[in-house]
Amino acid sequence: MKKIVIAIDGVSSTGKSTMAKDLAKEIGYTYIDTGAMYRAVTLYCIQHNLFKGDQIDEEKLQAAMGDIHISLRFNPETGRPDTYLNGVKVEKEIRGMEVASWVSPVATLGFVRRALVAMQQEMGKEKGIIMDGRDIGTVVFPDAELKIYVTASPEVRAQRRLDELKAKGEAASYEEVLENVKTRDHIDSTRKESPLRQADDALVLDNSNMTIAEQKAWLLVQYNRAISN
Repeated sequence: MKKIVIAIDGVSSTGKSTMAKDLAKEIGYTYIDTGAMYRAVTLYCIQHNLFKGDQIDEEKLQAAMGDIHISLRFNPETGRPDTYLNGVKVEKEIRGMEVASWVSPVATLGFVRRALVAMQQEMGKEKGIIMDGRDIGTVVFPDAELKIYVTASPEVRAQRRLDELKAKGEAASYEEVLENVKTRDHIDSTRKESPLRQADDALVLDNSNMTIAEQKAWLLVQYNRAISN
């Protein structure tokens, strides 16, 4: 059976990562969470005090990029990859609100995107991968055999994100999370470097009112069509 590249893009908090992980497990592909890579860079910035007020010390971050090593290692207990920053597992740390509040500004930086895109393209050379993010189908893998663009209403996404945070024992309000979702949408879609947009040949999945089982069934249909072409 031929192997393909599956690119899943879309707005934040649509469950892209969860659906990509589940599909990868179902069809035996490697899942690569590009959002986790940008979050890891953001965590590095927090750990090294590179945020001054509401600004990023871009000069120091650019100089440090060679010292930022990100790897995704398969966790046999969860069946999914964990994110490591310079050899340290940071999967929990990168999912908090502090990182969420800063990740979009970090991801707008051209030198950050170019460095991570090069890593991602190297990871996908052998195909048989599912990658999710903001610019996978438009920049990282414009020739991907299957492209999905995922969307949902800001209100639905904010509630999902809030439920996720509460499940982890983190304090946050619906209003705070909704504002974060809307701010990230604006930054992601208006940035100069690789803005979020739907690829012309992407299939749109609005999962506002879909169950996880319905999403999975829909994705499997699209995958089977793609590999049969």
